[in-house]
Amino acid sequence: MAVARRRIDAEEGKAALKAWLEAGQAPSGTALPRTILATAVRYSLEELTARAPGNSVEVRVPPFGVTQCVEGPRHTRGTPPNVIECDAATWLAMVTGQMDWADAVGAGKVAASGLRADLSALLPL
Repeated sequence: MAVARRRIDAEEGKAALKAWLEAGQAPSGTALPRTILATAVRYSLEELTARAPGNSVEVRVPPFGVTQCVEGPRHTRGTPPNVIECDAATWLAMVTGQMDWADAVGAGKVAASGLRADLSALLPL
């Protein structure tokens, strides 16, 4: 199975994730530029797809990105049967190991529907 070509340079993506982590540890009031946040989210979605290629689960992090991943039945029309959606801060916290998948779902920070909508084995990246 072919994996989609990356759009975010790996070094740029890693730097954006590092900046996000550092901003979280900075004194409150330190805002991360939207472009850095977008790059961190998009890079991490690309990384997820590279590690778990497929089309059975759709991961949405509005307004920054969406990807399809995980092997299984391919979805082509309408709303996918396996959907995961969360905000950027929650997504990046799970990607970097700052938040556990089960804790995020349990706290209602992640909407996950479908039998395959569980990324606990893939996160953190």
